[in-house]
Amino acid sequence: MRELVVISGKGGTGKTSLSASLAVLARGAVLADCDVDAADLHLLLEPDVRRQESFVSGQTAVIVPEDCIACGDCAKLCRFDAVRVSEEAGKSIYRIDHSACEGCGLCVLACPMGAIDFPPRTCGRWYVSSTRAGTMVHARLDPGAENSGRLVTLVRNEARRIAQEEGRDLVLVDGPPGIGCPVIASLTGATLVLVVAEPTVSGAHDLERVLALARHFGLKAAVCVNKWDLSPEGTAAIEHKATAMGAGLAGRITYDPEVTKAQIKALTAVEHASGPAARDITRIWEEVCHMIT
Repeated sequence: MRELVVISGKGGTGKTSLSASLAVLARGAVLADCDVDAADLHLLLEPDVRRQESFVSGQTAVIVPEDCIACGDCAKLCRFDAVRVSEEAGKSIYRIDHSACEGCGLCVLACPMGAIDFPPRTCGRWYVSSTRAGTMVHARLDPGAENSGRLVTLVRNEARRIAQEEGRDLVLVDGPPGIGCPVIASLTGATLVLVVAEPTVSGAHDLERVLALARHFGLKAAVCVNKWDLSPEGTAAIEHKATAMGAGLAGRITYDPEVTKAQIKALTAVEHASGPAARDITRIWEEVCHMIT
């Protein structure tokens, strides 16, 4: 089974737009949207949810009011200021602010009355859906929730399992931006990492960081430059840096207003029109197919 992971050094480079077009061109790959903190591949592929599950990770403290004697030990010890105190009917009432609680469990151990429960925390949901481009596994992390690396791993593993079950030979992953834990969880073990860059000074810096990450894990990488014609000099500099770091060149995508028009209609660039961007993306897909074999 082959696995293509599309990533970028920062958000807003066109990574998801490209991933959606590649999904359409792949004709039957299993898709995984691993940008769980800000998933948006579904906006273009309009999934029909077949299955949804809760994502449970970590624990959070809960004070049982009838058992609490308001000693205040939990508030004194909590370094995250997650214990809130209010006065109600002349009594001090202690509660846990779940948005501030880090789940360390110190208050649970310190409570002399055993008045603090420590149940598992539901951090989001993950889905298996049908799309016009194939089966898609995607997720949404709750606001402020953590452990996105674990959720990314869950999404990838489920996509691989479905690919084996359906007899598909390609898993296409829309990865998160940056170089942090969710990105590492998205790309480790990939057959090919496709990096989407933009022709700017910061784009060159971001590219260097993400290619260094791919090289650290011994992964084959390729680079494509989006909106390359806005800065031919910047594009040349990025491509030079990419080859110097051992990455292949997958191609360039021309700036094309038709891409925005396609997105307004919830379509990918290759479905909407045969403009320059659509033609460029098709050529990139053909080049990626050669690289990933």
